[in-house]
Amino acid sequence: MTIDNKNLIQQAAEKASAPAVRSTAARMNDIVNAPATQRLLQNALKENAGAYAASIIDLYNTDKALQGCDPTKVMAEVLKAVSLKLPINKQLGFAYIIPYGGVPTFILGYKGMLQLCMRTGAYRYINAGPVYEGELASEDKLRGDIDLSGERTGDKVVGYFAYIETLNGFAKAIYWPMSKVVSHAKKYSKNFGGKIWQDNFDEMATKTVLRYLLSHWGVMSVDMANAIASDENAEAADAAIDAQPPIYVNDNTDPDTGEILPVQDVKGA
Repeated sequence: MTIDNKNLIQQAAEKASAPAVRSTAARMNDIVNAPATQRLLQNALKENAGAYAASIIDLYNTDKALQGCDPTKVMAEVLKAVSLKLPINKQLGFAYIIPYGGVPTFILGYKGMLQLCMRTGAYRYINAGPVYEGELASEDKLRGDIDLSGERTGDKVVGYFAYIETLNGFAKAIYWPMSKVVSHAKKYSKNFGGKIWQDNFDEMATKTVLRYLLSHWGVMSVDMANAIASDENAEAADAAIDAQPPIYVNDNTDPDTGEILPVQDVKGA
């Protein structure tokens, strides 16, 4: 037997005896199926624990960016959604687990915010959404009233509104023009310009205005207050990660339409 063959056999034996390196997907599967995790899910979700566990594994296995994160940290963020009994399926829009600079972060979705509002039992009406050109008839700054009874004249979104009315009769409405939404998002949402804003601009803009209204004038349960506070903190998460610039930030935004422009469309780029 030649020396080269001996070396090859020795290398093969060492590889065979060495412990296999487990993939992050396999590690996540182990974490989800661990007895401690199963007890947490069972206590929080009862008969829905099994379906939720499957949704965690599905989310992780289908999100390449999330697979680059430590599975234990991903699970820690997932448990925030579990504590609020909100699904993490992206298509449903209740809650998201978004990686910023390799750090997974829980993000409350617009539908999740509405769900938490409804659970308080304090609201008669909750409404929010885009305002199209022509719809804003007037705005009374003194009384805080807005009139959206104008006739829509086009498909351009010029701003966003939010409105709440509680069972005791208190009502409040706010309207933000597109320029204010974009300015606020650029200042406070460090993930502005990222994929979640690009793919769900109306939802994120609507949530931003509604969250502002609720945090200033709304009736909030402990769960709701904690979720909104967590969501606000998450918006600055990637700015604090090792002082590195945000992973997706794109400042090339049209202030009138909210459209995120490609770099080549910006003067001087």
